[in-house]
Amino acid sequence: MTRDEALFQFLLRMGDNTLILGHRVSEWCGHSPVLEEDIALANTALDMIGQTQLWLGLAGEVEGKARSADDLAFLRDAWDFRNVLLCELPTGDFGQTLMRQFLYDAWSYGMTDWLKGSADPRVAAIAEKAHKEVTYHLERSGDTVVGLGDGTGESHTRMQKSLDYLWPYVVEMFEKDKVDEVLADAGIAPAPDDLRAGYDDITARVLAEATLTLPEGSYVHKGGRNGRMHTEHLGHLLTSMQWLQRAYPGAAW
Repeated sequence: MTRDEALFQFLLRMGDNTLILGHRVSEWCGHSPVLEEDIALANTALDMIGQTQLWLGLAGEVEGKARSADDLAFLRDAWDFRNVLLCELPTGDFGQTLMRQFLYDAWSYGMTDWLKGSADPRVAAIAEKAHKEVTYHLERSGDTVVGLGDGTGESHTRMQKSLDYLWPYVVEMFEKDKVDEVLADAGIAPAPDDLRAGYDDITARVLAEATLTLPEGSYVHKGGRNGRMHTEHLGHLLTSMQWLQRAYPGAAW
């Protein structure tokens, strides 16, 4: 595998994560429990779609086949997406949405922080911008997890249930394969498992303050980001997300 081939796959992973999770978060627009949360989640989704434009735009450039960010977002099939499974799971209730956002934000924080020093200046520039947004996202999602976890009896129960459901999907973010090895050797991206200690520090601190307990002996879900397996939910999500471009190829405002 060449460096450019590995970089292309890595950029797809980064862009697909933000694209799919950003779309999931946008499903709350007009449906959040209070107006302030509706606006906050919509802004989070917009930030993530903006990051998608940068990651997939660079992916198209590296690939060299004249595919734009829009082409990569709207004209690939489910098995070609490289997002982690955590990002594509159904929204669930408000607590599950915020728990998933926190678990992703904690990973994204460590990843973008590392990438600011990437040997590829294009990657470093995107990470510099994204890290500022991710820092805010992590602060907000972490504070909300604490507020709900250490809130009423019902909110605590719902947050614990959400953590128990989502935590088994976390391990996939730290799996390492040939793509990661090539880029780590080149100083372009980190070995995923090198980010685990920082991630565990962040999650342990926030979850302890939220009076939530990590599940033990949970089944490990993995496989999405390497294109080997996705949940049945991704296909349904792409049906709605890609409908316009599929129905009217080349449509533009």
